[in-house]
Amino acid sequence: MTKPSLPDLLHAAVSAVGGSERPGQVAMAEAVAEAIDDNTHRLIQAGTGTGKSLGYLVPALAHGERVVVATATLALQRQLVERDLPRTVDALHPQLRRRPQFAMLKGRSNYLCLHRLHEGAPQDEEEGLFDQFEAAAPTSKLGQDLLRLRDWADETETGDRDDLTPGVSDKAWAQISVSSRECLGATKCAYGAECFAEAARERAKLADVVVTNHALLAIDAIEGAPVLPQHEVLIVDEAHELVSRVTGVATGELTPGQVNRAVKRAAKLVDEKTADSLQTASESFERVMELALPGRLVEVPEDLGYALAALRDAARNVISAMGATRDKSVHDEDAVRKQALAAVESVHGVAERILLGSEYDVVWYERHDRFGATLRVAPLSVSGLLREKLFEDRSVVLTSATLKLGGDFNGVAASLGLSPEGVEAEDAPVWKGLDVGSPFDYPKQGILYVAKHLATPGREGTRGDMMDELAELIEAAGGRTLGLFSSMRGAKAAAEELRGRLDNPILLQGEETLGELIKAFAADPKTCLFGTLSLWQGVDVPGPSCQLVVMDRIPFPRPDDPLMSARQKSVEEHGGNGFMAVAATHAALLMAQGAGRLVRATGDRGVVAVLDPRLATARYGSFLRATLPDFWYTTDRNQARRSLAAIDAKATADGK
Repeated sequence: MTKPSLPDLLHAAVSAVGGSERPGQVAMAEAVAEAIDDNTHRLIQAGTGTGKSLGYLVPALAHGERVVVATATLALQRQLVERDLPRTVDALHPQLRRRPQFAMLKGRSNYLCLHRLHEGAPQDEEEGLFDQFEAAAPTSKLGQDLLRLRDWADETETGDRDDLTPGVSDKAWAQISVSSRECLGATKCAYGAECFAEAARERAKLADVVVTNHALLAIDAIEGAPVLPQHEVLIVDEAHELVSRVTGVATGELTPGQVNRAVKRAAKLVDEKTADSLQTASESFERVMELALPGRLVEVPEDLGYALAALRDAARNVISAMGATRDKSVHDEDAVRKQALAAVESVHGVAERILLGSEYDVVWYERHDRFGATLRVAPLSVSGLLREKLFEDRSVVLTSATLKLGGDFNGVAASLGLSPEGVEAEDAPVWKGLDVGSPFDYPKQGILYVAKHLATPGREGTRGDMMDELAELIEAAGGRTLGLFSSMRGAKAAAEELRGRLDNPILLQGEETLGELIKAFAADPKTCLFGTLSLWQGVDVPGPSCQLVVMDRIPFPRPDDPLMSARQKSVEEHGGNGFMAVAATHAALLMAQGAGRLVRATGDRGVVAVLDPRLATARYGSFLRATLPDFWYTTDRNQARRSLAAIDAKATADGK
């Protein structure tokens, strides 16, 4: 039997989802197929509307080997598992003569734990050991969430938190879930045979396509113990997010509250002397943290060093002692022991890591008005880890709408541990980059307007001229505005100011769930939506409800961000341009994602307005503009307002 051709398979899949083939999608599918066949690596930029999911799924399914697809967002995971994969498998089945299986796999804490649900969570000492369902008042929000979870447990097939709608608070979910460290293990657990997390793993082992998230991919790379099933092809979608997700997984933290909980959990399981030494170390650490000031610790201060050494040593003794004692008076001792061990091991691990003082780690204090001080440690770079762990023994395809920064792939490639394109280096994986473009006609569909006449934004203070400009643009657009702010403080200030000046409803991130806000924004063209980071990447509102996207300023990292400033300094010490490699690259990624909110369909028209003159006047402005979609460019404020008014008039005349 002749092997079906890739064009025929792609045509069948695209027809099945009711779409139309696009040149970029065909080019992408061919590049993915070539990478899989040659066991090589690709970075593929595929603009919004390309249909990139099918562009990688079709060649991956046609190849027949196991494929892992890792995405950053829940929305894309759901789209793949609930929509794209079922339709694609059905469409390809007649030609492939087989029906590829697919499954979703997440970290253990994403699944309901039947042991914890039925046996009750081991609680902290002062709360005693009790059934959390009985303890939470049925009239409280927590109590209602827990009762709903108990009912849901009887009907859910997956136990996956994301299948529960509406969702519940993190606090409620924590009562009925466990981390991998706290899990008893299927063989020791009375509910092992029914375990949702184990069932998900078993489905993944049998699947041809496993859909997971960047965090689990990072855990698989960092922990050493494989979490994902063996696979020949890895496809990383939303790959512009990968470095920050891997950094997040590789970051450790210590707080007085966390240490205190570890002490309480361990106290019943070790002798008094061992427990007291951990308690004393905990109190010393808490005293040091009370005086902690935010900022990077280039060297660990002496008082913190003593406190961490005491914590590390006391935690090590507790871990040793815990393995040697049994206490039958403790209800559900195995679960209590496992939870206590996980808590103490976490304290020990972070304390030891900070004391080792690796030149590849960055240590800093953070302070929160409500939660007090936190001590954090993160890798200076994850590029070495990714180069070593990501690209070995498999073909890797990384794709996103935003991978070319300033006109090439090399910035993103460097963050992944890759050499510049075309440059062969020892131990560095060889890769190729491909930009398949976009089906949208950006110069005709959108305008990039830079408010060159405004004052350069400073670190503090209100920007009266910016507020005036924003109000004028919103009025010209008739609402229809997504406001992307570099800080929550800026978003709140703009919402408060303009609610008093304009008739348009202004929604603010944080005042309702993100899903509800986006739904309300899409439903009423006169409405505006203001917010910060998650809006820069998480809004998909095609049509006339979003015809003006405003960025208040270039979203550089804060100068006092310890990790970013340490990375910048490290690049400079190695002879590079730290500002361009770190700060400008960070800003370029966000701006490209933000500008991508404007044109989501072939009929969309609008303006991206950047209220920061530096995009037009600074030397790095051309680098940032080269990363954005190829909109028609102007610094003429009257032109921007006339265009917005015309777009608004047409939408109004069309009844939209």
